Amino acid sequence: MKLTSIIYKIYFLIILFFTVAITAQKNAIKVLFVGNSFTYYNNLPQVVSAMAKSQDLIIETRHSTVGGSSLQNHWKSQKGAQTRKMIEDENWDYVVFNNHSLSTIKTPKTFFKFSKKFADLVRKKGAEPVFMMTWAYKSNPLMLPTIVSMYKELGKLTNSDYVPCGSLFANALKYRPNLELFHDDKHPSPNGTYLLGLAFYKYFTGQNTAKIPNNVVSKDNNGQEFYLIFTHQKDADFLQQLVDEFPFKTR
Repeated sequence: MKLTSIIYKIYFLIILFFTVAITAQKNAIKVLFVGNSFTYYNNLPQVVSAMAKSQDLIIETRHSTVGGSSLQNHWKSQKGAQTRKMIEDENWDYVVFNNHSLSTIKTPKTFFKFSKKFADLVRKKGAEPVFMMTWAYKSNPLMLPTIVSMYKELGKLTNSDYVPCGSLFANALKYRPNLELFHDDKHPSPNGTYLLGLAFYKYFTGQNTAKIPNNVVSKDNNGQEFYLIFTHQKDADFLQQLVDEFPFKTR
């Protein structure tokens, strides 16, 4: 009887382990980030994943990013992009598209054309397209009205959401103009990527960001921790409140 009892306990633990593993897998959100240096600066996809993990949630992220690229480049597999293959070959819940930062201003026709092509492709594969609104350059805040207007129009055209990153950058600088969100004139600083990470975390999970740590940690293949982002606590508190109070009216 003793041996039988032990066997039953082991069997129960095995079943429990696999049940938990399967449940976790079902609850995981799979996201492909497509874009350029606005996405790969400070490893935004990994930051989003690490933020989720800090709250015991799972957002599995991969990326297809090429510096200086537009969605036209990604669609035509230029500059070494493998985006269409990655969308076709794998199952995603969401595909996030970061177009070139000047596409809304300099190439509006191709901005709409290739965004629509990708939105249709993603939906055909059973996933949901999401567009990452870019932000105005540090040297030219007057870019923002055109950017916002174009992403609103794109949302209606494709019946898709967009994450209002450009509006969030502008709102942060409105209240704290000395907060450094830029690495240079256009790329995000660690603070900037932290803000982007919070925005995507909120979008994908629907949860507030107040408990996200100010220093974002991940692990390497050996299980050792390393830091993706360092942010001062006061800056993290401000950016979290900004994101949590911002109305995500996306379409």
